[in-house]
Amino acid sequence: MNRQIRRVAVAMGVLILALLVNLNYVQVVKADDYRNNKNNRRVILNEYATPRGQIIAQGGTPIAESVATTDELKYLRRYPNGPLYAPLTGYYSFVYGKDGLESTEGDVLSGNDPRLFASRLADILTGRNPKGGSVTLTVNKAAQAAAYKGLGNRPGAVVALDPATGAILAAVSTPSYDPNALSAHNANSVVAEWTKLIGDPKNPLLNRAFQQSYPPGSIFKVVDAAAALKAAKKPSDRIPAPDVLKLPAGGTMTNFAGERCGDGKTDTFVHALTISCNTAFGQLCVHIGQPIVQDTASLFGMDNSSRQVPLAIARSTMGEIEDGSALAQSCIGQRNVQMTPLQAAMLSAVAANDGRLMQPYLVQQQRTPNLSVLANTEPKQLSEVLSPDEDKLLRDMMQSVVTDPHGTGTQAQIPGVTVGGKTGTADNGPVDANGNYLKAPHAWFTGYALDPTHPIAVAVVLENAGVTGSESAGGTAAAPIARDVMKAYLDDTRGQ
Repeated sequence: MNRQIRRVAVAMGVLILALLVNLNYVQVVKADDYRNNKNNRRVILNEYATPRGQIIAQGGTPIAESVATTDELKYLRRYPNGPLYAPLTGYYSFVYGKDGLESTEGDVLSGNDPRLFASRLADILTGRNPKGGSVTLTVNKAAQAAAYKGLGNRPGAVVALDPATGAILAAVSTPSYDPNALSAHNANSVVAEWTKLIGDPKNPLLNRAFQQSYPPGSIFKVVDAAAALKAAKKPSDRIPAPDVLKLPAGGTMTNFAGERCGDGKTDTFVHALTISCNTAFGQLCVHIGQPIVQDTASLFGMDNSSRQVPLAIARSTMGEIEDGSALAQSCIGQRNVQMTPLQAAMLSAVAANDGRLMQPYLVQQQRTPNLSVLANTEPKQLSEVLSPDEDKLLRDMMQSVVTDPHGTGTQAQIPGVTVGGKTGTADNGPVDANGNYLKAPHAWFTGYALDPTHPIAVAVVLENAGVTGSESAGGTAAAPIARDVMKAYLDDTRGQ
């Protein structure tokens, strides 16, 4: 009898031990997994039980906010002018989670940031409904709207910067999408919208302003020009500009449509940039050498590193350069060179800021629910690309691109405003058996408008917007958009 009792006791002990082990495993080891599982309904209901804070553009306009509902999910995330700001706000969906600033600033917006603990505790003790903090952006509404209007529904992007601070004044990616459709509380409609978006060959969910890199074409000549100025070249110097350039490791380079630069043998440095002479800049880079070109590109920010603003930024890079021929081809923005629209805006921001590169940023302030400041972003210098004297020469050369009647960027002119820039038309995509590109080139423009208190630098890219074999796409398609963005910003800030 005692033996049977002992056996039962041992069995019960084993069962109790197993139960304790399982409870500890579930409540300790797997707690985070279960808590964060998107299918955990309790977590979803808890998330939606309190309002998230606002995302706010310059001037106090909410571009993401929470509104009360009468359904099970007590608050609905709403995006006024949703497609205009979607690449920045992202979406907040109970089906597909978070993206964009809704994700990167999620702890502040939800109120879960450790710095908001005192605020949440005060709400609980006083019986108030807890809510999240808010985030104020650097984005200028006028510049953002002009960029969105200029792009239309064409695949492309615009990024504008304050050269003096690095603040991002506009960041638009098209085609865009409406995050309101993904934030809805009807699962069937949300899934249907998501399926449509991910099946769209134009990829509207891709943030082309930050997450896509492209061959930059001739806007890379801004880097070449800066490198040459660092190597003591002067704008008036005559440099080789043959009709056909024989490349050091084999092959040749010509200008678009067989155009002639200068007298067909040489041209002035400034005029070669003004008309975007390929052979002149291919030879110039070979002459000054790969190290100084790559070092200059790195100072501009093309250092192969990923950035956050706080949204993630794709790498910009010159890629592998195997020999002198590859260097010449890279220096006209082809071969393995890749650049994001943000990086393209950084080129002109340096020129407009006495040669200094400032760190780009999108969030100006984080605030508590009672609007006291949690954090304020201060400008930070990343590098000095050029001395002020050298940069003055670069600015003069870029202004020639816009003001000279033969310049490629004349459509960026703004009456009464000093504007400089550089156009680009970039071959891309597959080639046929004869080496001809099967897709039209990308159209680029990067430039700046000088203003004593509110300067602006901007970059525009339009995917496959040019005509194969023509260098004109950057000047005719992209430059007018950049002009309109700069003018909208200057008109909006005039008198401030």
